[in-house]
Amino acid sequence: MTLYSDYLKRCGDLISCLENARNSGRLSHAFLIHSPDPVVRREFAMVLMQIAGCKNGKNGKPDTTCPFCMQIANGSYADCHTVSPIGKMYQIKVGDRINPEPNTLRYLLDHIGYTSGGHRKFGLINDADRMNQEAQNALLKTLEEPPPDTTMILTTANPSALLPTTRSRCQLLPLPSSRIRFDFPGTDETRKALFDLCFNCGCDLIKVEQTAQRLIAVQSSLAEEASNQAEAEFASIMDAAKRSEDPAFIKRAEIRRNDAASGAYIRDRRNFVALITTFCSQLYLLANGADFSALPNPEIFEHLPLPVNIDIKRASALLKHAEDLEYTLLFNVNDELALRTFAINIAMNIQ
Repeated sequence: MTLYSDYLKRCGDLISCLENARNSGRLSHAFLIHSPDPVVRREFAMVLMQIAGCKNGKNGKPDTTCPFCMQIANGSYADCHTVSPIGKMYQIKVGDRINPEPNTLRYLLDHIGYTSGGHRKFGLINDADRMNQEAQNALLKTLEEPPPDTTMILTTANPSALLPTTRSRCQLLPLPSSRIRFDFPGTDETRKALFDLCFNCGCDLIKVEQTAQRLIAVQSSLAEEASNQAEAEFASIMDAAKRSEDPAFIKRAEIRRNDAASGAYIRDRRNFVALITTFCSQLYLLANGADFSALPNPEIFEHLPLPVNIDIKRASALLKHAEDLEYTLLFNVNDELALRTFAINIAMNIQ
C-alpha cells in the first residue's frame, strides 16, 4: 500500500478537495499541515507533494508510480528543499542575509528561487512553530508571492505559535488526533521500567537504582540511535546525490542528514520525557475512576499487570514528580542526575 492510498482511506474528503483544486488549477501555493503526530505531518507532506507535482496522473490524482512520485516517496527529489529545527534550543535558524548557511530559512528561500526547468519545486519547513519572529517575517513575502512552479509546505503541532500573518497566507490542513505516537528507540523498555518503578520497587533503593539505570540507558542511547536512523533514512538520498555528481546537491544532502540526526535526537528526547509524563498522568486518570478505554494512549499499559485499584494520593505524587522532571529537563541539566532524582523521589514519595 502506498502512502497516498493509505491517506486516501484515512482522510478521503481532504484528499479529494486537494485533487479537485489541482485539477481545476486552484491549488494553493502555501499549506500549513497541522497534526500532533510528527509521522503524520511528514507523510502527509509527501502525499501533498505528489498531488501538487505529479504530471502523469488524471483529474488531479497522482499516479504514485512515476519517477517523480517515487522520488518524493523515498525523499530523493532534488527540488524539495527542506529546513528543520536543530540545536539545543530546537530552533529553525533564519540564516545570514548575504551568504546563508545550509538548513537555514534564507538558504531554503534562495534555492527555491532558482529556475526549475519546468519541474515543481517545494519548500518544506518542518516544525514551523520553531521559527522565531524574524524568521517568520523573512518568510512572508515568499508565502504571499512564491516563485513560479513552487509550493510551500509548513508543518506544525502548534499552529497557534505561528504569527497570524504567517497562518493567514497558508491553507490550513488539519489532521487532528488525540493520541501521541511513542515510537522512539527504547519505548518498550521505558514503559516497563516506569511500571517497575511505580509498582515493584517500593522503597528498596537498590531496586530503584537498577530501574533508574534502565531509564538512563534508554536516554543515553537516543543520540546514537538518532544518528543511525538518519544514516538509514538518507541512504537513498545520499546515493542519488552521489550519482548526480552535483557538488551542491551532495553537500546539501550531507547537511540535511546531519541536521536530521540532531533534530531526531531532540525529538526522541522530548518523546521519551513525554512518555514518562503520559504514563503517570494516565495512572492518575485511572485512580480517579477514568475508563481504561477512554485513555488517550492505553497502549502504554499493554501487557503490564496494572493493579485493579490505584491509590489516588500515590498517583497524584507520581504525576507531580513526572511534571517536575519534565520541567527540569527543559534546562541545561545533567539528564542522568535528573532521572535518578526522579526515581528516588518516587521511591520516597516526596511531595
